[in-house]
Amino acid sequence: MNTVYSIGELESFLVAILVLFIGHTVNRHVPFFKKYNIPEPIIGGLVVAAVITVLHFQNITLAFSLPMQNTLMLMFFSTVGLAASYKLLARGGKKVFIFLGIASIYIILQNAVGVSLATALGLEPLMGLVAGSITLSGGHGTGAAWSQTFADHYNMNTLEFAMAAATFGLVMGGIIGGPVAQRLIDKHKLESSYGIGGNHHKDHPDLVTYDQLEEDNVTAKSVLETLFIIMLCVAGARWVGHLVASFDISWLKMPDFVYALFLGVVITNLTEMTRGYKMNNECVDILGTVALSLFLAMALMSLKLWEIFDLAIPLLIILMVQTVVLGCFAYFVTFRVMGSNYDAAVMAGGHCGFGMGATPTAVMNMGALVSRNGPSPQAFMVVPIVGAFFIDIVNLIVLQGYIGFIL
Repeated sequence: MNTVYSIGELESFLVAILVLFIGHTVNRHVPFFKKYNIPEPIIGGLVVAAVITVLHFQNITLAFSLPMQNTLMLMFFSTVGLAASYKLLARGGKKVFIFLGIASIYIILQNAVGVSLATALGLEPLMGLVAGSITLSGGHGTGAAWSQTFADHYNMNTLEFAMAAATFGLVMGGIIGGPVAQRLIDKHKLESSYGIGGNHHKDHPDLVTYDQLEEDNVTAKSVLETLFIIMLCVAGARWVGHLVASFDISWLKMPDFVYALFLGVVITNLTEMTRGYKMNNECVDILGTVALSLFLAMALMSLKLWEIFDLAIPLLIILMVQTVVLGCFAYFVTFRVMGSNYDAAVMAGGHCGFGMGATPTAVMNMGALVSRNGPSPQAFMVVPIVGAFFIDIVNLIVLQGYIGFIL
């Protein structure tokens, strides 16, 4: 008989913080993790998820209560928007479209690999899409939505496979990003244009580094002011989402975190142009890093790793091949096309994150890299914008094309 223990909100929040401490401790004592910048929430989250999996097989289930998880995600994407002043956008605008082109080409390749292997292994070709961009570039939400579509129109039950594939991708995206990018940085002897170490906020006041080791000079007042602005973006994103749903404006329907990001862009550029208020980038940096770390810790500690164990062997083979293909693509293609420099290496690590998992995983990969190698503001602007917004549109178009071709 399975016994379920419900963990309260406060206790669940404490476990999420503990996940980060576990990740930090393991990272400090295991040279491999430290050398290749495996994000601390990934390490700590997997440790806790492994413990929960062992308990699951002993018929004990822990049910966490994490009402803040979505809010923390919205808070982080708000800080991405708040960090994107029009000066930085003008400097990196071209790179956004180049990176979008690379990511779009990869989605076509990802589905080609999935469909080809599914056919070779005796599965339905549509299952190759499930083990392709539906779950790997799309994530759990996209996987659940397409599973419902497949069930309604093609009489295929793919939900369990989709959730398992998305879980596998989330884990692997966080694991391979750091090693791929760090290998590029070490091999080509790349350096951040802002240098390693030192006080970047002092030398470059407009810089948001997302470096958890950065020294920050903040006050209680500046933290409260910045937190108010971030929460304004969060609340505004939900209001916009409700309005779009109420008026059924289909072309404006997007995930709430996209609204939060663009509200942040609007606010920071309005304040910059009017000069009525100066955004405190150090506070944006701190609050964004904390929100992202806690969000990922909550997501990873809630993983049901036994869903991966339940994967059919053919699907597991497809996912392992997808992991290798993405690592090679990011290493040989993304890096070179994006300029073969330090920013390109960090973007390659980010591409591994959202190409197999989700945009927050991509950003955490990059955060681990910049904590060791120095800031890369261009990467933190380009990757989230493409991963959080544009890539979902491209993914939908590519999937429709593949389905039309297969059927």
